[in-house]
Amino acid sequence: MAVSFRAGIIGAGFMGTVHAYAVRAAGGMVSRAAGRTPEGAEQAAARLGAVRAATSIDELVTADDVDAVHICTPNHTHLPLAEAALRAGKHVVCEKPLATNPQDARRLVEAAAAAGVVTAVPFVYRFYPVVREARARIANGEAGPLWLLHGSYLQDWLGSAEATNWRVDPALGGGSRAFGDIGVHWCDLTEFTTGHRITRLTARMTTAFPQRRGAQGLAAVGTEDGALVLFETDQGAAGSVVVSQVSPGRKNRLWFSFDGPAAGYVFDQEVPDMLWVGGRTENRVVPRGPDTLSSAAARSYARLPAGHPQGYQDSFTAFVSDVYSAVAGQKPDGLPTFADGLRAAVLTQAVLDSARNETWVEVPA
Repeated sequence: MAVSFRAGIIGAGFMGTVHAYAVRAAGGMVSRAAGRTPEGAEQAAARLGAVRAATSIDELVTADDVDAVHICTPNHTHLPLAEAALRAGKHVVCEKPLATNPQDARRLVEAAAAAGVVTAVPFVYRFYPVVREARARIANGEAGPLWLLHGSYLQDWLGSAEATNWRVDPALGGGSRAFGDIGVHWCDLTEFTTGHRITRLTARMTTAFPQRRGAQGLAAVGTEDGALVLFETDQGAAGSVVVSQVSPGRKNRLWFSFDGPAAGYVFDQEVPDMLWVGGRTENRVVPRGPDTLSSAAARSYARLPAGHPQGYQDSFTAFVSDVYSAVAGQKPDGLPTFADGLRAAVLTQAVLDSARNETWVEVPA
């Protein structure tokens, strides 16, 4: 962009640093950073490379040198922070989940529409070039009608009873942890890439560690370590996804296989530079590169030659670049908005309802 875009970031943990890097790589600047206290704000500004610290949330969201507010804080804080930014007329990038229940997520969608600003939720796996390639091939009918959508999202960072995090507490993270944190990424990617919508599902929640160690010793855990979901789509496909945050050796393995009668497409986020295309007589591996992908839309996100790895941070930068392009009046294809955040909240509630009642549930449109 010709004019440097100015971001204010609330929260300086892992995701805050990812946002800050992406802002600068997209041609913007981090003008302000805020924390829970004035001292925390100073530390956040230093960690994120912000021009200055904001002494309060109100100061950050109303500052003249902030065009967009990036919310990178625990889940239960998203609603009040996003509402404050929207009231100030700022564009808002809010980490997922947008809110811890569909009612609050819908409230934010309505507030964003009333404010008339650009909003976004970082479903950044949409921005891998080979994902865009799979999407284009599916839309072109290369596989025929997809009939089976399946995969998994596996991590191991909570793979011990000694490991804990604020997300374990439903009061802070919401009623679902594993599905609400990472399962929604898989579902968003599936619906975005295939064009199918999940209409009906049945789910089971599982727990590897019913107790985890906290400040007061071992305590009962109120959220799931894993989830299994069977589903049907509006185009007649069936599917399944397995989600876990306690699978040893799986650091961040989002994997899908979308199968039609003539071809299937496989993506593995831990090997993100290749799209596997299965056929009845031969299989192909399509490398990521501006001269190797067939889709112009996919090539536009392939910013390095094939063989030069392009990964998660690059995709996050592409996401932020598209946010800023939308603010400039362009209409980037596939930008995930607050409406997509609401969709994730609706799916999460359906999974919780199904697991609690041990039955199939309809997913609201």
